[in-house]
Amino acid sequence: MEASHRQPKSGLETNGISKAYGDNVVLEDVSLAFRRGEVHAVIGENGAGKSTLMKILGGYVAPSAGALTLNGAAVRFSGPRQAEAAGVVLVHQEILLAPHLTAAQNIFLGRELRKGFLADDAAMHAQAATLLRDLGSTVDPRRAVENLTIANRQMVQIARALSGKHETVIFDEPTAALTPMESEALFAVIERLRLQGKAVIFISHKLDEVKRLADVVSVLRDGKLVAHKRASELRPLDMAHLMVGRALGQLYPPKSTVPRPEVVLDVHHLFVPGHVQDVSFSLHGGEILGFAGLIGAGRSEAFEGLFGLRPASGEIQCGGRKAGPFKGPKAAAAAGLAYVTEDRKGKGLLLDAPLANNLTLATLHKFTRAGLIESSAEQKALNKAFTDFDIRAKSHAMDAGRLSGGNQQKLLLAKALLAEPSIVIIDEPTRGVDIGAKQQIYELIVKLAQTGKSIVVISSEMQELIGLCHRIVVMRQGGIAGEVKGAKITEQNIVTLATGTAQKAA
Repeated sequence: MEASHRQPKSGLETNGISKAYGDNVVLEDVSLAFRRGEVHAVIGENGAGKSTLMKILGGYVAPSAGALTLNGAAVRFSGPRQAEAAGVVLVHQEILLAPHLTAAQNIFLGRELRKGFLADDAAMHAQAATLLRDLGSTVDPRRAVENLTIANRQMVQIARALSGKHETVIFDEPTAALTPMESEALFAVIERLRLQGKAVIFISHKLDEVKRLADVVSVLRDGKLVAHKRASELRPLDMAHLMVGRALGQLYPPKSTVPRPEVVLDVHHLFVPGHVQDVSFSLHGGEILGFAGLIGAGRSEAFEGLFGLRPASGEIQCGGRKAGPFKGPKAAAAAGLAYVTEDRKGKGLLLDAPLANNLTLATLHKFTRAGLIESSAEQKALNKAFTDFDIRAKSHAMDAGRLSGGNQQKLLLAKALLAEPSIVIIDEPTRGVDIGAKQQIYELIVKLAQTGKSIVVISSEMQELIGLCHRIVVMRQGGIAGEVKGAKITEQNIVTLATGTAQKAA
């Protein structure tokens, strides 16, 4: 959004900032000014240096060269607490909360409110509830973070950043885990911060959000600043071109396949205690079936239950034969199912383990002889995965945690498909993934359907579901609210079903 008030005041500035880890140069000579009363978007592909730059601004990482100034005075943050004391707060892309503490305890951790010598729990709960309510969140501040969804954990993390002194607020992929309604509440908060004269730095791979929110846009590519423009001068497609340095074709491949009539997965009366009640649906051969709904609707929990990752009951048929409920992931995999989790860093990959180990972990029986792992077979499989999925890494021997988000996601997909499933369930396929990798993942999903596999896509991005899916099931409050297909696959119809504001759209 273009600023219409007086010229923004000086705030936080970088002057020739560079960062290198050994011979690996992550940032090179980046100079930017983040003005008060302005939303400044910083965009780029994964690995472009955005998060490293934000960690420097937030005091988490020291620059190798260059300097920071704040309101015209030179500053050097020795850590995040010093940055926060100066009013610079970073809302991380990764969830950095204490899982065993409550939401309120996390929000005030290290700066607890006190009544005399004791912590004032009542005051902290009340203030936490207000902060969360302002974000449009219904999270109970007394609930332990480990029992919250990823989206709700992100809301707690944002509330923590806004609970203290904040003159410069950095949002690193804040909507990656949020549905459109939760995102709308956050956008209102960002606009309020801008009108209050705060400097807001916004990082997102969702370029329509950038176009909507930003006053100015800076583009990083390979650690270098390649463009700095007013947002009014750029379309999302222009931003994408600047990010990748080449022209991009159509984001979503054509829906060239027609689902076959046979039902390959039939689910009847699925119950997942505390999350899902009486869910029934079917999946056809070669179909890409979408699952939409608000955070807390039970989408992920339904498929975790179906796959045997949560206790569940109901009847599951694969190819017309009774197959479940599955007692665990091995039984589901034996029936031809694969599940790609939404939480690739927490549940999908071993970040401190090499790429080959991550790739073959779920199918080790294919790579063992006489009880020993055949390293040559593992490396052959890894080489093929690099080719088939266009995984990009400086070394095949590196740990998974050193890959960019997009390459981690491609590795996770390669791991799931190594089992040669006939049904692939993908939860949030492009969360935290840049536009170039998104395009590749969409093409992969469509190619899987073209080869005869049946796909379930669970996503918080409605445009993603609309662009990919033959049919979309919408969940609300643990049940099926309805489904849309054909000409009725519209954002309005999905929102109507997800929120229960009108009768079923299909």
